[in-house]
Amino acid sequence: MIRAETVAELRSGREGMAGPVGFVPTMGALHAGHLALIERAREECETVVGSVFVNPTQFNDPADLRAYPRDPDTDLTTMEGAGVDLVFTPTPAAIYPHLYRYRVIETELTRVLEGAGRPGHFDGVLSVVLRLLNLVGPDRVYFGEKDWQQLTLVREMAEAFFLPVEIVAVATVRDENGVALSSRNRNLGARAYGGAVEFARILREAGSAEEARAALEAHGIDVEYVEERWGRRLAAVRVGGVRLIDNVPAGT
Repeated sequence: MIRAETVAELRSGREGMAGPVGFVPTMGALHAGHLALIERAREECETVVGSVFVNPTQFNDPADLRAYPRDPDTDLTTMEGAGVDLVFTPTPAAIYPHLYRYRVIETELTRVLEGAGRPGHFDGVLSVVLRLLNLVGPDRVYFGEKDWQQLTLVREMAEAFFLPVEIVAVATVRDENGVALSSRNRNLGARAYGGAVEFARILREAGSAEEARAALEAHGIDVEYVEERWGRRLAAVRVGGVRLIDNVPAGT
């Protein structure tokens, strides 16, 4: 596996790679959900490129950025074992050579759900995804369905800017108790994990968004939102001080 830390190294490593090229962008702290993305890319593409970059511009809370789990050595070993051909591990300066003066701003969908409680979050997401797609130049890029709003926005951005890339959605990977896998799950203690199990169960079993909210609050779970959009029931909660998001098909 080639490791590229600079833009020049990425471009050099990318030259001559056989297509189609699949790309799996990550923020590291890899888990089985990320491996599902890589596996899908490996099945469909001749070459697979991954990235590990904790993007500072999508964190509106500095404490959240500091607390985000990082395990770069394990991430590289995991990517190599999963069959990634090239991994890009840039610094913020490499991704933002003009700092953050140039950015992508969407004016409607970024103001609801995740965007309502995290101002500027999706500006950072879309800005980094556009940069990475321009740098890697993949034929397909793979995103998990757990971040449904993000997936929706990335799809629309690709359409809006006529990007020559296919956005591929991969189903959410869950553990044996139904909890959606997330890098943030590493920060859950045993008691908080129990809350995460209840979160997944209630979101799945409730008859409506309103019923889900009431049941979550009855279990002492701090609810940020539960809403139905795009044919999904989407929610964000805090358990044990850890913020979790999830979504399921609406009406299930």
